[in-house]
Amino acid sequence: MRYRTLDPKLIVATAERLEERIADRFPQSGLRGVAAELVSLSRDLATAAKALEEPILWLRGLIVAAFIAGVLVFVFVGTILPLDRLSGVPDAVQSVQGIEASINTIILAVLGFLALIRTEERIKRKKVFRQLHGLRSLIHVIDMHQLTKDPAALSTDFKPTAHSPERITDPADLARYLDYCSEMLSITGKVAALFAQSVNDDVVIDGVNDIENLSSNLSRKIWQKITLIEGRR
Repeated sequence: MRYRTLDPKLIVATAERLEERIADRFPQSGLRGVAAELVSLSRDLATAAKALEEPILWLRGLIVAAFIAGVLVFVFVGTILPLDRLSGVPDAVQSVQGIEASINTIILAVLGFLALIRTEERIKRKKVFRQLHGLRSLIHVIDMHQLTKDPAALSTDFKPTAHSPERITDPADLARYLDYCSEMLSITGKVAALFAQSVNDDVVIDGVNDIENLSSNLSRKIWQKITLIEGRR
């Protein structure tokens, strides 16, 4: 089972090693700060995903209590109260009315019971999307750091303007910087996948897939830049 599930500790460890690598090569860059934030967020989300594997005990206790209360009310109304005597209705009519009322009560009870059960899914779903929102924002921050890393700046014909951002002029360093961005995006996808692993819910899985698709698409753009850099060597 070791290779069939994602290990949160290994994901966090990978993020930590990536931060150290960025600090070694680009100690003064903003990317180092983003990598540190990725480590912190990975730890928090790994803990949150693990917590979602546990049942919501107070809610399940409420469901059990509601079920027991419903059964007791049904038994009380059906067996203790002498409805046939109080109503003055003949036994045959009273029996038909009683069967119809019992069926309606059972249907409503089942629907209410199912609604309570699905409440736990909805609560966990809201918690997941609250966490994924922060992860999505970090993905866009990573993308912002690679936007100005243009391989065209390596050309001898390139002429910066007065408002041009600071460029990395060494091809190897530029390729490594972009590769670090791609790795960070890959880690965000793995962190998101922890929630799909913890919560077996179709809506959650779709949300996780959206995060993974976003990070993959942005990483694909980065690798197009890296390919252009490699072609210039």
